Amino acid sequence: MALTITPLHPLFAAEVSGVDASAPLAAPLVAELTEAIDRYAVLVLRGQTLTDEQQIAFANLFGPPEINIGVHRAANQRRLARPEMADVSNINPQNEVHRRDDARRMFNLGNMLWHTDSSFRDPPGGLSLLYAHAVPSRGGETEFADLRAAYDALDGDIKVVIADLRAEHSIMHSRASLGFSEFSESEKAALPPVVQRVVRVHPGSGRKTLYLASHASHIIGWPVPEGRLLLRDLIEFATRREFVFVHRWQAGDLVIWDNRCTLHRGRPFPAEERRDLRRVTTSDHAAMAEKAA
Repeated sequence: MALTITPLHPLFAAEVSGVDASAPLAAPLVAELTEAIDRYAVLVLRGQTLTDEQQIAFANLFGPPEINIGVHRAANQRRLARPEMADVSNINPQNEVHRRDDARRMFNLGNMLWHTDSSFRDPPGGLSLLYAHAVPSRGGETEFADLRAAYDALDGDIKVVIADLRAEHSIMHSRASLGFSEFSESEKAALPPVVQRVVRVHPGSGRKTLYLASHASHIIGWPVPEGRLLLRDLIEFATRREFVFVHRWQAGDLVIWDNRCTLHRGRPFPAEERRDLRRVTTSDHAAMAEKAA
């Protein structure tokens, strides 16, 4: 069965029908999906019914899932059993909504900064697959920005300036920008800063793209304040409204996005309402070869 693809934005993002992500998929359908991801960068599959195991199996079709950084926290802080699952929820292991001052909630507030998943890891994130089990009555949208289109729209002089720049990325930096610093020693040891190119070639489309995130701390070889101003300006430019698609969640939505050419951020929602979203992110091993080039 061929996919039905409906664009959701003039530049990128599309809704896809004709896929049951809980069932094994034939190779031609996986190839169609991969081609759609390379073209649209964000795909929305509605009406899915997935267990954690099925979501992980579906993610495996596009690359090896990374082990989520939550495994470095105390075992009693993890709600989900599978180490590949990132818990993008406000629910604790006792199935209660987090208190407003809970450290896990404070950590997850960093998801409301513009970022790309796992840019602070080596290898960084490839595709992310986020599935909605429960959503609040209002708010909680996810916004996506098209970094290929943003790069294309940059002034030529800026493209020359940033062509060969590298930035240091750290999860500690992005969380510290919100005043959160409660990392264990094992987390600090397991998640050292990494260096990423500011401009990359997106392997699926061959287009040049910015590679930005709130995790980006500074530009290598530049004074820190000057590099941070440049990174701030680039993110501000890349997230102008013409480059942004807003997804409004429904239970059963599975959204796939390409971290290699998009930024995203969550939006606020009522803190007392349940929001249960679970993410699997694949590793982008090709980025390691590009960095070494």
